[in-house]
Amino acid sequence: MQSVEKTAAVFTFGCRLNTADTGLMMDRLVTAGYRVIELTDGCDAPDLVILNSCAVTAGAEHKCRRMARRLRARFPQARIVITGCAATPPGGEHLAAEGIADAVLPNPRKRDLAALLGTGSGTLESGPVFHEQACGRFPFRSRAFLKIQEGCSNFCTYCIVPYVRGPERSRAFEEVLADCEQALAGGFAELVLTGVNTTTYCDRGRRLPDLLAAIAAMPGDFRIRLSSTEPEMSNRELIDVMRENPRICRFLHLSLQHGCDRVLKRMNRHYTAAEYADFALAAKAAIPGLSLGTDVIVGFPGETDEDFDTSRAFIREIGFANTHLFTYSPRPGTPAASFPDRVPAAVAKVRYEKLAGDAAAAQRQFLERCYGTDLPVIFEEVRPDGTQTGWSDNYVPVRVPVGMFPLGKIVKVPFSAAYEGGH
Repeated sequence: MQSVEKTAAVFTFGCRLNTADTGLMMDRLVTAGYRVIELTDGCDAPDLVILNSCAVTAGAEHKCRRMARRLRARFPQARIVITGCAATPPGGEHLAAEGIADAVLPNPRKRDLAALLGTGSGTLESGPVFHEQACGRFPFRSRAFLKIQEGCSNFCTYCIVPYVRGPERSRAFEEVLADCEQALAGGFAELVLTGVNTTTYCDRGRRLPDLLAAIAAMPGDFRIRLSSTEPEMSNRELIDVMRENPRICRFLHLSLQHGCDRVLKRMNRHYTAAEYADFALAAKAAIPGLSLGTDVIVGFPGETDEDFDTSRAFIREIGFANTHLFTYSPRPGTPAASFPDRVPAAVAKVRYEKLAGDAAAAQRQFLERCYGTDLPVIFEEVRPDGTQTGWSDNYVPVRVPVGMFPLGKIVKVPFSAAYEGGH
């Protein structure tokens, strides 16, 4: 008698690292005999639903819980497994008791999915170098998100990540290369290397520049995008590798968080504004057309008007192509949640709006500097309005008429205002 095919769906919240983790879980599901389906409106009920959750903010964690309840109501017969940061202590131990999950896999035990399904044994990691024993699968994506690093040891006072992801550690060098080879064999033209902080990558003395050089030496027509970087002042070699290898995207996202040293110290960030500027401006000078992105928190406890003005002037000086702005919200379980001198919401809102205006102006200036240049673009999506959209290597959103260029390939596009667009 022919066995009934089992189906599974994975719903992903949060960061690119979570997307990479989902790709690894999809590989484990296929190995376990499941057919992975996409959760769309009207899809058949899967046998298994995995929610890969986020807990970077309290709001993100609550959003994941709401989604889990909706999935339970929508698919009452499905087995629901919650994993990821919201499934990890200090908040994750209550999920199963609440009845919204049949099983909870905290971050350190994502590799135990096979054991949970009864098709393999546990593979709990230990030590500074780990193996995933899987390769990422991305059946519903146009880019491959490949995990190279995990965890953080910085313990910024506002951040829950070190508590839910553990200390920094790196994926085995050879396994990363094997994952990249499989993605290239699958036809992906862009490899996105992810982690909590990829600049801390190290396997037996081989650091991130060594890994980038090894991947870039692989045959094929592809490019490498580096995500999740911190301004590691000792990692200047990274700038040289990016400058010398055109396969590495002209894109660097360096989290700043604040441009005032007094606030950076309260945040427990491990650099001064001057050190950050030295690294960031060196990268911009070395790599023409570099898209420099950042994260900035507005309204951190104790931020004065003078602190804000100092930070705003610093951000203007650097000239970021993309700025992700966040108004500070206390994250239970972090030191900053109990800091005094909260910034009033109305004051934080005014400061946010000022920085948002500056960020938009800086982004506009960056886009205008790209006019008249040929940008290497991968088109990813066809839209109902008769256009197709994609991204350049330096993260410029490009939109052209459908059929003008092929999808999923690196093509040179003469960029102008007429082709400016995005997702």
